[in-house]
Amino acid sequence: MARKADNKVLNDNLHVDYVISYRFTETSKQEAQKGLERLIEALARTGLQTSVRNGRNCSLLVFVKAPSPDYFQNELYKSRVKDWLYGLRAAQPDRETHNALNDSAPTEGERFRIVYHLITSPPQEGGAGIRPKSGDWKNVESIFPLHDNAFNKQWISKWSTETFLKPEDLDEIRDRFGEKIAFYFAFTQSYFTFLIFLAAFGLSAWVLLGPFSPIYAIVNTLWCVTFTEYWKRQEIDMGIRWGVRGVSEIQQKRHDFEHEKEVRDPITGETIQIFSSTKRLARQTLSIPFALLAMLGLGTLIATCFGIEIFLSEVYNGPFKSLLLNDFENYETTEGYKAALTAKIFILNFITSYFPVFLTAFVYVPFGSLIVPYLDVFHITARPFAENDTQLKVPKSGFQINPDRLQKQVIYFAITAQIVNFLLETVVPYVKRMGFREYQSYKAGQAAKKGGGDPGANMNDHSEESEFLTRVRDECELDVYDVDTDLREMVVQFGYLSLFSCVWPLVPVCYLVNNWVELRSDAVKIAVEMQRPTPFRADGIGPWLDSLTFLAWLGSITMAAIVYLFESGGVGPGGTPDSIRGWALLLTIFFSEHIYLVVRLVVRIVISKMDSPGMAKERAERFMVRKRYLQEHFGDNAMELPAGLGEKITRQSLEDDARAGSLQSSSPTDRFWARQKGWQESLQVGNSLIQKAAPAESKKQQ
Repeated sequence: MARKADNKVLNDNLHVDYVISYRFTETSKQEAQKGLERLIEALARTGLQTSVRNGRNCSLLVFVKAPSPDYFQNELYKSRVKDWLYGLRAAQPDRETHNALNDSAPTEGERFRIVYHLITSPPQEGGAGIRPKSGDWKNVESIFPLHDNAFNKQWISKWSTETFLKPEDLDEIRDRFGEKIAFYFAFTQSYFTFLIFLAAFGLSAWVLLGPFSPIYAIVNTLWCVTFTEYWKRQEIDMGIRWGVRGVSEIQQKRHDFEHEKEVRDPITGETIQIFSSTKRLARQTLSIPFALLAMLGLGTLIATCFGIEIFLSEVYNGPFKSLLLNDFENYETTEGYKAALTAKIFILNFITSYFPVFLTAFVYVPFGSLIVPYLDVFHITARPFAENDTQLKVPKSGFQINPDRLQKQVIYFAITAQIVNFLLETVVPYVKRMGFREYQSYKAGQAAKKGGGDPGANMNDHSEESEFLTRVRDECELDVYDVDTDLREMVVQFGYLSLFSCVWPLVPVCYLVNNWVELRSDAVKIAVEMQRPTPFRADGIGPWLDSLTFLAWLGSITMAAIVYLFESGGVGPGGTPDSIRGWALLLTIFFSEHIYLVVRLVVRIVISKMDSPGMAKERAERFMVRKRYLQEHFGDNAMELPAGLGEKITRQSLEDDARAGSLQSSSPTDRFWARQKGWQESLQVGNSLIQKAAPAESKKQQ
């Protein structure tokens, strides 16, 4: 019976909304106490309730929650009114808060998003302005919600037996983890579904047509066009269904934005901060030489390694055979900053991922017989190790182009690289977590030598909280999940498919299997290996959609060129560029690109004519808005406007409500929050814990 009660406490998380990890390993007692005081007071001014417990290795756990239903409902109502004003909602929320929320109950993700906004947004926007590891908040290590263990187990168990995700599954992810992560899973699911046809066709092409088939290349290009255009429509449809269409237009100010001057807006009368667009453009142009230098540097390095590898594996027979500038550009909004960063990441990934295959297809094969003789410069390095001159000579038969090299590279990226990525995603986080624990233990030991020391994180835990707090401390040590990393992986994979899959038609078959596993492993990663992500909103996969469109266009050109060069027997020009007809190659590329553009236009028109649940929902909402407006103003039963939102909520009233509630219930949740009444007592408990555990003097450790 006691075990069942403990499990209930663990599953409902004691109504904790967020946990703030406050670490003071490298800070003196006085500085740690002042920092904690700033933190608790900032949260209290926002109206959030706090409770402090001990953490591991000179750290505190500051538990945060919205103190009362009325307080949260008012914040939720403000958020929904803002959405309506910016066009995210077709219908205006009811002026009576309770009626508005009863019509559309808040999801768990919506609650976490609003509380996160209260914690992190600037004070002028009604938040506490807490930014982990920055400025006054350098001791704030992380801010995260707690995992729902019951849901995670049910989620993983359910997905392990399903082949396809249903719309209800995606809605559940959205309700729990926010739209940004839901869009990633929706994209991967759509990609996986589309791959079924291409995988079947690729398998047939491999059996009947062989590599470098023009028929497969045409079908693959048409598939890429259809998928990218379909996904664009899916983004709109899901954005409407989830009420986030156009949310990217709601610009959020970056904390790190540095303005040049402040001016008064002549239309709104508001004071706005300005940074010269000319100066930003000048800074953006610095990205061009940076990209060129990166391309030159990485390209030279890859080409050098490529040349060495060719020489050693196919020519040499002697011994030993066996960040960017993004911050400098000073973007005003978070969306602009992320878009620019995504573009830079894509460029670098494009160079590192595809450049070796481009070298093989368009340099090694056509011009190998001309370039390889100059690689004899490596003999100078190998000469001291050679036993005789015979080992340094190229075979008399001459250099021979390896016709299987391009196919082997594509097979590596289709199979081996996917397996390596899977192992890195599942094994590395565990190793990092173990290493982090060892490192923190070492730092705590050093602190103990200076007169402080941690007496044990769970020494002061209450018996009914002990298991819960142990789990929270474990989650503090997990990595932060970044959905853009997984999106980047999918986009890079799509690039190999659109650019080089005609080399080996079984590429889509490998990716089909990989992506089924990827969907499940990402769910496990979020539920087990990472901190629970904050449920941010989004209206799609962001700038990665532009990357997909670019790769689909480039694939139409690359695929045509590869088929032209390699169709005859799959060996290409064999290192004899005289056999390449430049006019024929350019004509092939020209027609391929223009066929791509025509097909894209046709597909867009066809898809635009198709109806969808999201578009139908939008039309229904707009119809109801018009109908309601006409009834209110011209109908026989015109409705009067409801009353206002109610009395003002103060900090004292919130604390009084919390105390009154604690006297009427004796559940573990109520007792957890009743042990510290008000932010002053939380601060007092936290200071006492610091006094026991922290070192006497600060000493920066490298």
